[in-house]
Amino acid sequence: MKNPRRALTGWGRSNATVSEVAEVPNHEIPAALQGVGPRGALARGLGRSYGDAAQNGGGLVVRPLGAAHQAVIDPAQGTVTVPAGVSIDDLLRVLVPRGWFVPVTPGTRFVTIGGAIASDIHGKNHHVDGSIGNHVRSLTLLMADGSQRVLGPQQQPELFWATVGGMGLTGIILEATIGLLPVETSAMSVDTTRIPDLDTLFAAMSTTDEQYRYSVAWIDLLAKGAHLGRSVLTCGDHAPLAQLHAAAPGTTVDPDAALAFGPKQLVAVPPVPIPSRLLNKLTVAAFNELWFRKAPRERKGELQGISAFFHPLDFVGSWNRLYGQAGLIQYQFVVPFGQEATMRQVIERLSAAGAASFLAVLKRLGPGNPAPLSFPREGWTLALDLPGGGAGLAELFTDLDRMVLDAGGRHYAAKDALTTPEAMRRGYPRLAEWQAVRSQADPHGMWQSDLARRLHLLDTPEQTA
Repeated sequence: MKNPRRALTGWGRSNATVSEVAEVPNHEIPAALQGVGPRGALARGLGRSYGDAAQNGGGLVVRPLGAAHQAVIDPAQGTVTVPAGVSIDDLLRVLVPRGWFVPVTPGTRFVTIGGAIASDIHGKNHHVDGSIGNHVRSLTLLMADGSQRVLGPQQQPELFWATVGGMGLTGIILEATIGLLPVETSAMSVDTTRIPDLDTLFAAMSTTDEQYRYSVAWIDLLAKGAHLGRSVLTCGDHAPLAQLHAAAPGTTVDPDAALAFGPKQLVAVPPVPIPSRLLNKLTVAAFNELWFRKAPRERKGELQGISAFFHPLDFVGSWNRLYGQAGLIQYQFVVPFGQEATMRQVIERLSAAGAASFLAVLKRLGPGNPAPLSFPREGWTLALDLPGGGAGLAELFTDLDRMVLDAGGRHYAAKDALTTPEAMRRGYPRLAEWQAVRSQADPHGMWQSDLARRLHLLDTPEQTA
């Protein structure tokens, strides 16, 4: 039976392309790949990459299916082995009540394990724990010839690290074994500080980040002058059981109840046409003012739920629809420490352009891992959303790209929709090394994607050089 054809986009809802789509469990994937045409095949998770990383126009897209009850926890080793098609959301519902947490989570729970590894996701704790690839003990990869290989940091390490951050272009990840973080409760202990300007923010994050496992700053990109970079800094760690006891003196906290985890969606944006201009400079400025003013000047040890701290946007289903038919552009980059002046210039450029972003966050990243295409490296990373289709958007991002690359920075492929092949080559100096490993693993070009074609990732190392 022929697979249905479907128009697919990333979470940004732009640049749709049409592919055959097969949603099958792991054991049926080899059969689904039979007869793949010249446009090849690509695995796709839940479609939370913002751009075209999980699209393969004219080819086949495979959605590996898996269930969280198939996850196997090894308490002695502190690991879980899980099918790659399982989402972090479903996995957390199994792990947290048993006293475990994933070592890294992005800003949404609705990411599959396979997609997380392929993007080498990072979170608010990268400065302490690194990205997800640092915690993968092993993975099973379906190769282009139909064979399966078990890979790890010490088992075929070149192919393993090419797969981590490799955007699905070395094969289909079938399952993975990942190290876990033990937790006593499903609560977070959170410190919040309102920061008046960018220099104060740099200083605060530089001096306090090592005190916290998790740290992130929301930035008002519309603020100017003396208020440029005004922010809300949020830092925290998993709350121990003793803190719950201290918060409710005279009562007994049941350890099992303290690990309860069942997040719910509070509201959803309906699938109806929404004006593209709903999010504009005026509405975002009003939101930013409210968001900044509602934050306390300083608050210590507030207890929050895991979802409120890590995944607040997940409370709003299909929130990307708020950007209207033109969709949204996510832009994330990193510049090395010592390039604070560049970060300031970028924020000044965004402020001068009236960038209507209410989802701008700044983090400090720690050392990277051996993966040639892994995004995180030591430095400052800024991520922001802007409504798509705006006048001057291409010129704005061209200016930002130049600033970032001249400072020795790079862009995050999992968020990208506009970056050029030249920017990819400059930002990832080990690209040719990755291409050599990928070409050996997939000499006939089975694994393809729209992003790979746009950024010329499938060129030979000689073409890249």
